[in-house]
Amino acid sequence: METLRYRYDGRLAPNGRLDHVLVGVVSSGNLEVLIEPQDLGGAMQIEIVTAADGFGTIWQAVLDDFAVRHPLRDVRISINDVGATPAVVGLRLDQAVEALQEDA
Repeated sequence: METLRYRYDGRLAPNGRLDHVLVGVVSSGNLEVLIEPQDLGGAMQIEIVTAADGFGTIWQAVLDDFAVRHPLRDVRISINDVGATPAVVGLRLDQAVEALQEDA
């Protein structure tokens, strides 16, 4: 198991009123994403716990792209991964943001 942590400067506050959003299931698509609004001084923090060691550069590329498309501020994102592909990671992150904003 490997734990990876990333921090991005955000610009957009979450619009919804939900205290958290959970999408995906570790056994279905090998990935779950939890987004929780939290006062982080304008940052977006992402923590990944993954069974696939040694893929930090790929995670970095996927998350850099996500942070450009969704520059959220004051959110903590937790990802539990058991070997999802980058496409599934991107899909689940997009689904989580959409669910977070739906309640607005």
